[in-house]
Amino acid sequence: MFARMREDLAAFMERDPAARSAIEIMLLYPGYKAVRMHRKANFFYRHNMYFLARAISQRAVRKTGIEIHPGATIGRRFFIDHGTGVVIGETCIIGKNVKLYQGVTLGALSFAKDENGNLVKGNKRHPDVEDNVVIYAGATILGGETRIGHDSVIGGNVWLVHSVPPFSKVYNSQPSPTVKSNNNQVSL
Repeated sequence: MFARMREDLAAFMERDPAARSAIEIMLLYPGYKAVRMHRKANFFYRHNMYFLARAISQRAVRKTGIEIHPGATIGRRFFIDHGTGVVIGETCIIGKNVKLYQGVTLGALSFAKDENGNLVKGNKRHPDVEDNVVIYAGATILGGETRIGHDSVIGGNVWLVHSVPPFSKVYNSQPSPTVKSNNNQVSL
């Protein structure tokens, strides 16, 4: 666990140009704090101590604004930049060297129900993110069959409910904002 924490710390130092020291990251960066607390919560979750795992997870949410379910599997050198509003679901599997920005959701598409209308539990509901992926602010990726291929980049505010192959770049079409200035209208 401590080796993973050192690797995560190194990832923050390497990937954030504003980072000045390891102590700054450990004490002040919500992304690092959330990842560190997730590693602990995940340990307890894997050892069937679900209440303790959830307690640690919920404390992390209150402290950081980042919600990572303790059942989520997260690889080495995981980096969350800015972080507020990030949500990662229970059955999500994230590879190594993945970078997320604020407001990213890795969630469930829908919940299966049995013949009595009760939720079916234990199904894969959340996406997989392979190695070396960057997901920009506000992206929403949903579904247990959704897989983001390695070395892909997912642009800001993208909504995905299907898989993308490795080395993909997924982004929305460039909007055409209108700016009004002194009663003159200009389209950009």
